[in-house]
Amino acid sequence: MSAHGSAIVGLLSYETLVHAVAGAMGSVTAMTTFFPLDTAKSRLQVDETRKSKSTPIILAEIAQEEGVLALYRGWFPVISSLCCSNFVYFYTFNTLKRLTATGRHQSRLGKDLLIGIVSGAVNVILTTPMWVVNTRLKLQGAKFRNEDLHQTHYQGIFDAFSQIIASEGVATLWNGVLPSLILVLNPAVQFMFYESMKRRAGQGGRKISSAEIFYIGAVAKAVATTATYPLQTVQAILRFGQHKGDGKSGLMGSLANILSLLMDRIKLAKVNNAVLTTPLKLT
Repeated sequence: MSAHGSAIVGLLSYETLVHAVAGAMGSVTAMTTFFPLDTAKSRLQVDETRKSKSTPIILAEIAQEEGVLALYRGWFPVISSLCCSNFVYFYTFNTLKRLTATGRHQSRLGKDLLIGIVSGAVNVILTTPMWVVNTRLKLQGAKFRNEDLHQTHYQGIFDAFSQIIASEGVATLWNGVLPSLILVLNPAVQFMFYESMKRRAGQGGRKISSAEIFYIGAVAKAVATTATYPLQTVQAILRFGQHKGDGKSGLMGSLANILSLLMDRIKLAKVNNAVLTTPLKLT
C-alpha cells in the first residue's frame, strides 16, 4: 500500500474511532461523577480571595449559599466541551500512533511524548472557544468573594458565543490559548507515563487486568496534573476573561500576563502560608 493509502487508512481506521469514542465517553462519565469537585476547583482558581480552602467546606458553602444544584452549574457545556475535546485528542493521538508505527514494539517514550504534544496542540486550537464559553457559564451566578469579579448574563452556549463575539471580539474565544498550548504537556506527560507503565506491566505477553489499567491511568494523571497545575489556574483565570493585564497585545503580552498571574499566585500562597503558621497570641 502507498504512503498516501496508509495515511487514509490511519485517518479512517475503525480502531482509531473506537479509541476516540471510548476516550470521550470515559471522560464524560468521570467528569459527571466528580463534577462538584471540579466546581470547587474552578472557584478556588478564579476567586483567589475565598478564605475557605478545604474542598468539603467550599462545597458546603456553595450548596448553602446558591443551592445544591449550583454544584452542577454549567454541567452541559462542560460535558459537551469535554466530549469534543477528548474525541479530538484521542482520535489524533491514535491516528498519529498508527501512522508512525513501522513495526512491532515500535512505540517508545520519546515518540509517545511527541505524539501527545502534537495531539494536544490540535485539540487546543480546535476546542479552546468551547472551553472559554463553558468556563464563563460554569461560574455564572457564583457568589464571588473577590469584589473585582462581576457576573455575566448568558442564556446558554450559543448566546454566550454571540455575546462574547459581539462585545469582546472573536479573538476573545481563544483567551488562555497560550497556557493551554503549554499545558499540552499535561496529557502528553500523562500518556507517556501511561504507555510506559502499560508496556512494563504487559512484558512477556502478560495480560493486563482492568484494575491495573485503572491504577496505571490514575497514577499517570496524578503525575501530569501535579506537574502542570499552576498553569491550569492561570488558564482558568484567562478564560474567565476578567483579568486586568498590562494592556500589551500579541505573544509578549500573553507571556507577560502568564508570568504576572503565576507570580501573583506565588505571593498569595506565601501570604496564606504565613497566616497559617503565625501563632495565635492569647490575651
